[in-house]
Amino acid sequence: MTSAPTRPDGGAPGQAEAAPSGAELRRERRSAFEGRKLEKRLVRLTGQAVSDYGMIGPGDRVMVCLSGGKDSYALLDMLRVLRARAPLPFELVAVNLDQKQPGFPEHVLPDYLREQGVPFHIETQDTHSIVRRLIPEGKTTCSLCSRLRRGVLYRVAGELGATKIALGHHRDDILGTFFLNLFYGGRIKAMPPKLVSDDGRNVVIRPLAYIPEDDLARYAQVKRFPIIPCNLCGSQENLKRKQIKQMIAEWERRFPGRTENSFHALAHVTPSHLLDRSLFDFPGLRPSGIPTDDGDIAFDEEPVPDAPSPPGRSCADGRDDSDARSRPQLVAGPQSWDSSPAVAATTAPARPGPLPAEPPRIAPVSVRSPQPGE
Repeated sequence: MTSAPTRPDGGAPGQAEAAPSGAELRRERRSAFEGRKLEKRLVRLTGQAVSDYGMIGPGDRVMVCLSGGKDSYALLDMLRVLRARAPLPFELVAVNLDQKQPGFPEHVLPDYLREQGVPFHIETQDTHSIVRRLIPEGKTTCSLCSRLRRGVLYRVAGELGATKIALGHHRDDILGTFFLNLFYGGRIKAMPPKLVSDDGRNVVIRPLAYIPEDDLARYAQVKRFPIIPCNLCGSQENLKRKQIKQMIAEWERRFPGRTENSFHALAHVTPSHLLDRSLFDFPGLRPSGIPTDDGDIAFDEEPVPDAPSPPGRSCADGRDDSDARSRPQLVAGPQSWDSSPAVAATTAPARPGPLPAEPPRIAPVSVRSPQPGE
């Protein structure tokens, strides 16, 4: 005896499916609205970074390195949106390096890119076997793996005629690299938004430099990207980079805003107040007799009594707080990397206001000599 078919929702055959409730419709509309708002913000921040650091020029052929992770999917999405809106023409080509990891789903990326209509190239190199052969079990594989991968991608960029290589590193990657170099390398060095590659023949760009990782994770959920995990490094729980990431997350939990301020500091450096003699001529330093905004007043423990704080110095300890939480500003310009056709994203770092013309004068006090008998 054949049983009657049932509907997916469990209702009886022939009955109309229940319409979504009002609450469900509101949730769906709210979710769609938040997704559009998130995408708009990510496009704006990507355009901001591209414009600030001159990452893409007219006629560029940008090779987008696609690993199958959330960051590289978002990178491709952002650059496609910008290409449609940009005031100058440039090309995109997606490239994936198949490192022959066991169980790697070779069909996922080609299927996705064909569906999206994106030109692509899949490069196959068995770097996985090389890494496993040379690195002892339990040791960190990232250093060798990244060197092998870079060498292959640089070669492919030349073969494809790419003028720029776009990587999906985000704000948290840049900040994590800074602390890695600070704590373990003894250097103040981060991950630049734009640089010349190791071989001196390629320009590497990081258009997601201003975007927090949490936003990219939410965007991946909204877009439902077919994520491919990395089995080479994903199982290594004791990596120093993961420890740094946990440290930053704990800081942000206990002290909200610390991550943003730390990242902001990377773009606001005062070489005269560090110790690197190659960046500032300390032996040749001479007084000029002219007050300077970068003088020691920025580090006084207490403001000068009765002296009004100059604009931009609102902290109780006198430090410059004028742009500690500033956001990139959009100003009118001939070239637009944002959603508005007549808007160009540029950053205008806020500078402390001028110091008072002269310090407040203290009225003279007459002093009388003591008289005999007093």
